[in-house]
Amino acid sequence: MEKIRGILLVALGAASYGVLATFVKIAHDQGYHTGEITFSQFFIGFVVLLIMGLFGKKQKTVAPAGDKNPQLKMLLAGTSLGLTSTFYYLSVQYLPVSVCIILLMQTVWMGIILEWVLTRQVPEAKKIIAALIVIAGTLLATNIFDARVAFNVRGLMFGLLSAVSYTVAMYSSNKVALHLPGVKRSMYLVLGGLLAIVIFWNVELIRHFNLSVIWKWGAFLALFGTILPPLLFTKGLPKTGIGLGSIVSSVEIPVSILFAHFILNEIVMPIQWAGVALIIVAIAAMNLRFKTDSQGQ
Repeated sequence: MEKIRGILLVALGAASYGVLATFVKIAHDQGYHTGEITFSQFFIGFVVLLIMGLFGKKQKTVAPAGDKNPQLKMLLAGTSLGLTSTFYYLSVQYLPVSVCIILLMQTVWMGIILEWVLTRQVPEAKKIIAALIVIAGTLLATNIFDARVAFNVRGLMFGLLSAVSYTVAMYSSNKVALHLPGVKRSMYLVLGGLLAIVIFWNVELIRHFNLSVIWKWGAFLALFGTILPPLLFTKGLPKTGIGLGSIVSSVEIPVSILFAHFILNEIVMPIQWAGVALIIVAIAAMNLRFKTDSQGQ
């Protein structure tokens, strides 16, 4: 029963991420600037997490020996989260949501390469095969073989940059200050992301900022993008284990595409769904044996 509850929590967290791009595209269509959208999301998210940290149950934590300045490390790790949202939302301006989410998921093979570079250990065969499957699935899911489909180069660039940032965010946030409570870790990560957004947009943020974005979109995007997912993952992942949790979290892909289809009327071809299926199979293949080896840790 606990594992089922964990699966539901992780699935809800991933689905929360999945709804974001569709509504960001609507916000863009209403004339809001990417800078003010990302700023309002992270600002409200930080304020809510700060309040939760101040008035929530206090937990005593002991930092591992040699772990200096964990808060600063979390802030630095969080900058990649802010850049992920910035690049992802920029890509949504130029490309269909169904393509943007696929570009973001290139973090699967990028993560394998990053781990290879940092550990200097050749990846397992299953990871290399999974990476190749993801690339094949991407070619299908973006419908790149259809000569009638024209891709905006700027959108592709921002989409791939979002995947690079997300790869760094996932790797660093899972290595830094693990002894801190979930809410506190999320707060520092979001604050780091907020600082990155302010630095990235600088005067553009002031020039384009409209207070109405706070209540029109900021609260909604903060709830589904910076508050619910980390809290749900913190509760759910210990119950599912990392392997099963990674598989369940891939629900973000079909959720994002379905929202874009039904709300934005984006056309999704059968070949694209085949590509999505390949990517999810690759994610599952990477993690199923992990669960067996570690016996569901």
